[in-house]
Amino acid sequence: MTQERWTAVDDYLTGALVPSDAALEAALDASDAAALPREAVSPTQGKLLHLLARSIGAKNILEIGTLGGYSTIWLARALPTGGRLVTLEANATHAEVARSNIANAGLADIVTLHQGPALDSLATLAGPFDMIFIDADKPSNPAYLEWAVKLSRPGTLIIGDNVVRDGAVTDPTSADPKVQGVRRFIELIAENPRLDATALQTVGSKGYDGFVLALVT
Repeated sequence: MTQERWTAVDDYLTGALVPSDAALEAALDASDAAALPREAVSPTQGKLLHLLARSIGAKNILEIGTLGGYSTIWLARALPTGGRLVTLEANATHAEVARSNIANAGLADIVTLHQGPALDSLATLAGPFDMIFIDADKPSNPAYLEWAVKLSRPGTLIIGDNVVRDGAVTDPTSADPKVQGVRRFIELIAENPRLDATALQTVGSKGYDGFVLALVT
């Protein structure tokens, strides 16, 4: 199987199951125009996050890593009336683009974006959150997990993105701090008696990667 085939399948599934959406497409276009990294989740992955949030009845969602706000929009749209989403973004340019995209999607009233280092912002938040999506700098994943558990309750779903990294996660000798951050993240999840977890490998337009899902018990 090749990247070309994976992308073709993703395109087919997106066309069949994820209807065209002006606000989401505008968010990607604005991110490209601002030269943001092309690291947003794919449409099918965004829809997965949306459905997971809906399936657990999430009313309070925390997102660590906003980028251009694409995944933020997917998650915020899953909230019921009165719900809230807090998203954290370190990069000022990314945060500016995300705020515009979130407003364009009509979600500014329910999304609070904190710009600055996530570890600083996390120390100011009050939980619990029903769902926490971790998709920021991977070397900090262990610290983000610690905060995620603190800001959770029994039943909270914690999701970590980009945990396979083209298979590099299997290499304990890797010199890549992103790989080591993800490995420690997974180890800490496995060691924590409050977390019941699994992981999914994914292929598609975003390449070969995966999610880890941990339920707080």
